[in-house]
Amino acid sequence: MLEGNNGTEFRIKEFILVGFPGLPSDYHGLVAFILCLVYVTTVVGNSVLVVTFVRVPSLHKPMYIIMLSLALSDIGFSTVALPKIISRYWFDDKFIAFNACFSQMFLIHYFGTVNSYIMGIMAMDRYIAICFPFRYPVVMKNRTMSILNIFLWLFSFVTPAISSVFKYRLPYCGPNQIFQCYCDHHSLVSQACASHGFATLIAFTLAMLVLLIPLAFIIYSYIHIIVSVARIASLQNRWKTFSTCTTQLCIIILYYLPRCVVYIFSVTGLYMNIDLRIALTLCYSLFPPLVNPFIYCFRTKEIKQALGHWFSVLKLNKKSSIATNPRRQAL
Repeated sequence: MLEGNNGTEFRIKEFILVGFPGLPSDYHGLVAFILCLVYVTTVVGNSVLVVTFVRVPSLHKPMYIIMLSLALSDIGFSTVALPKIISRYWFDDKFIAFNACFSQMFLIHYFGTVNSYIMGIMAMDRYIAICFPFRYPVVMKNRTMSILNIFLWLFSFVTPAISSVFKYRLPYCGPNQIFQCYCDHHSLVSQACASHGFATLIAFTLAMLVLLIPLAFIIYSYIHIIVSVARIASLQNRWKTFSTCTTQLCIIILYYLPRCVVYIFSVTGLYMNIDLRIALTLCYSLFPPLVNPFIYCFRTKEIKQALGHWFSVLKLNKKSSIATNPRRQAL
């Protein structure tokens, strides 16, 4: 649908969210169920991490403040990205309003920017902890880490806001099909009916800054971490030290590797099947938020102990409630 401006210009009023263009309609319900399962698991898993951090004072440490920030960002990203595409496949609700699409695009790139900066802070935390262990308690305090995280959440508004302003000012008069599971830069700017080279250049430059600056620092940090760990004489102590950052390294690889593949194909102009591109985009967008809670719960000893203690207390309280309530005991 189009709306006119003085009878001469037209702007699309809504977009059609296509999703996977090659997906047969028989599989729409299955895809909706899988995406719904991913969404529920992501939100529940990350919410458990948030609640555990809030309720367990022993987790109020710099490393876990980063985890809390990452969990909140993952909940936000999944909540922005998934409900609409689930609705599209489950209820054939494929229309999304023009402003809603731009709002979704802004928030998608905002939470993506937050995640990228969090990865850099995670690498910095491990770098100081392993390479400068005696300085770590002085440099990385709870207050310092909290200020860093608040700053990155505020600063992350800048790049997606600039990119969104340039794209919003473009004329959109058709076609109006979004070949993606959510509104993002590539899918939106391709719908403009005027030259969008400058807007694309701005968006690409900002995206590279957001991705490559933290990535460069991450590579620098882990090179120094590996060198420091290699100098440890005892093999057991060497592995124990390096294992403290393997969790974060796994998350960083999951976040950056599929994203780099998509960007390489985009920059070089190599052909990539559109369904494959969408699948890779979902991979680096949705898989890290899904697995983060499980990686932390199974790999981080303090969180496992906190969760175990928490569930034990809940179990004891339940038994105590049943024992003191004759009616419930009888049932």
